[in-house]
Amino acid sequence: MKRFKGVTLLAVLALLVAACGGSTGESAAPSGDEKPAGWLEALGEAEGELNLIIWPGYAERGEYEGFNWVDPFEAETGCKVNVTAMTDSNNGVQLLQSGQYDGGSFSGDASVRLMTAGDVAPVNVDLLSNYSAVFSGLKDQAHNSKDGMPYGVPHGRGPNLLMWNTDVVTTAPTSWDAVWDGTAAVNGKISIYDSSIYIADAAIHLMAKQPELGIKNPYQLNEEQFAAAIDLLEKQRDLGVIYWGSYADQVAGFASGDLVIGTTWQFMANVLGGDTTAPKVETVMPEEGSTGWSDTWMMATKAANPNCMYLWMNHMMSAEANGQATVFFGEAATSVAACDYAETIAPGHCELTHASDEAYWETIWYWATPREDCDDADSATTCKTQDDWVEAWTTLRGN
Repeated sequence: MKRFKGVTLLAVLALLVAACGGSTGESAAPSGDEKPAGWLEALGEAEGELNLIIWPGYAERGEYEGFNWVDPFEAETGCKVNVTAMTDSNNGVQLLQSGQYDGGSFSGDASVRLMTAGDVAPVNVDLLSNYSAVFSGLKDQAHNSKDGMPYGVPHGRGPNLLMWNTDVVTTAPTSWDAVWDGTAAVNGKISIYDSSIYIADAAIHLMAKQPELGIKNPYQLNEEQFAAAIDLLEKQRDLGVIYWGSYADQVAGFASGDLVIGTTWQFMANVLGGDTTAPKVETVMPEEGSTGWSDTWMMATKAANPNCMYLWMNHMMSAEANGQATVFFGEAATSVAACDYAETIAPGHCELTHASDEAYWETIWYWATPREDCDDADSATTCKTQDDWVEAWTTLRGN
């Protein structure tokens, strides 16, 4: 791996020029004299500190050689970065709502809740010099925009994958059947993500296996569909599955042999692949499709350090930072420039992760918030809400 060279002073100066009147031409600036809460009209002096909520692996500072995009940011901006890693999106929402953070990286099942509640501010992308380079397919999406205004900037996207120990599972699986049906070789060693959002994975399986249920969106389930998903999850639980709440738990389980197959992120496969003492693992995106994420850096409406937060959002769209971050986590980069940088440290990365292949992403159901109106204001059907999902998952898990 090539060691990270850091952002240049010119990049920071370019950001400041944009802040002083330059325009990306993409901002949906609010009209009228009254601006929405948290709106930043111009970039001011950096406050010297930044408190972030992150997914693990989204703020590296050199623990792994060649991956350090935090130290260069601090050196260039004077903003000291403090991070708290969330366990899942529900935890991330709770952390932001505590009022102790300037912002964070959020998936769709958190970002929509935060936008709807007014917990995050619309972003003036005219202050972000790197925004114009981001792939158009990542902009103006339901998980990062509201009422025609961006409420954050893209970080990266990826699918939830099926991973297995090749010494135990000798025939490469192509379907999610392996984690739902079980076998004598894997029962008691199936690894499942410990979050209510995993109910959507059950729904995707039912979409393929029980089309008569009529599931059109795995995050918007009526009473009958939801009951079928919970029934499937209960049967899976009874196979003796092991639930992982942090990436470290899953990595340790596969490394020790206590886990042999399960749902994962490419990040964990990368970590295991770098451990010469761990069993060999492989991953696949099963033929039924999968859930996944498209993550967004968002700023808290009442951020104490908004200028540092804007500087960070711009930094995370830079070629160097985004190229490193998406290679490290095993997700798709957000721009051609980031892909070009990624190529220097991980040849073929953007092709492997389908960074600009929008047709590929049509098979991925990005994490989203379950809603009573089924995410359709005109629907006469009632769907199970986020609270229903959390309650059902808590009951399923017995905690």
